[in-house]
Amino acid sequence: MSIVQDLRTAFSRRDNALIQLLLLNGVVFVALILVQTVFTVSGRADLYASVLRQFEVSSDLSVLARHPWTLLTYAFTHSGFFHILFNMLNLYWFGQLVQEYLGNRRLVSLYVLGALAGVVLFLLSYNLLPVFQMRVGSPMVGASAAVTAIIVGAATLLPDYTFMLILLGPVKIKWIALALVLISLAGVNQGNPGGDIAHLGGALLGFVFVKQLQAGRDLGTPVQAIGNWFGKLFSRKPVMRASRTENYFRPAPVTATTTGANRAAAPVAAAASHSQEEVDLILDKISRSGYESLSKDEKQKLFRASQE
Repeated sequence: MSIVQDLRTAFSRRDNALIQLLLLNGVVFVALILVQTVFTVSGRADLYASVLRQFEVSSDLSVLARHPWTLLTYAFTHSGFFHILFNMLNLYWFGQLVQEYLGNRRLVSLYVLGALAGVVLFLLSYNLLPVFQMRVGSPMVGASAAVTAIIVGAATLLPDYTFMLILLGPVKIKWIALALVLISLAGVNQGNPGGDIAHLGGALLGFVFVKQLQAGRDLGTPVQAIGNWFGKLFSRKPVMRASRTENYFRPAPVTATTTGANRAAAPVAAAASHSQEEVDLILDKISRSGYESLSKDEKQKLFRASQE
């Protein structure tokens, strides 16, 4: 199977959001390297800057007005191998938790909103705070703000979840998130504060996103609605079967025999009772074997039940 077909298969799956985010970052990184190499060997290395300008976000509002799409494309663009490596490792480690407990759509929502929150704080700081105004025009790239939102979101959702870190041993992710925020705060005082300011915007978004979700409000609904719209726009419309009746065509009727509709669904009360029984079984499993023994589906069912 070709690489193109592999990528097409990966992006066609709806339960594959984390891999899709990783691949999208990787594809953009490789594509820009190839473009830069072509320009370099052809003696036109200076043209690469104009290509990169279509992806990086500028703190100059007049430049941004001509490239509004960079408010999001910057979060899929990286400036070097180690830049993308560390971002993608963190996205993979912490993104798995968000995907497992909150689902694919909320993982994407958190990534996108984290990127937007990061760039908004970056733009406000560089254009409103006198200490940064001398830096207006500086560009920014990288998924760090989006990834920070996912890290802090995971830590807010599961503060006592433990990672095994080399040299340090078991560390709860709430301390990892706190360390990341403190490092970003310290970085604001360094030579290139734009990225660290964006990290703080992403961190704030990640915290608020999960807290609002726990309160029953999903801030990612607009992102999901836009994603659904684009999905319908680019998806193929189903072919409708028609049967000729007299002088016109109409869709062929779907009978109870073909759909199994003759087997009526259980009453709502019975369904609710069945759902409660599932939750009780999950809680019993936790008491016997601990929370980590639950499967992905069981964790999602328990989380959904806690929101009802």
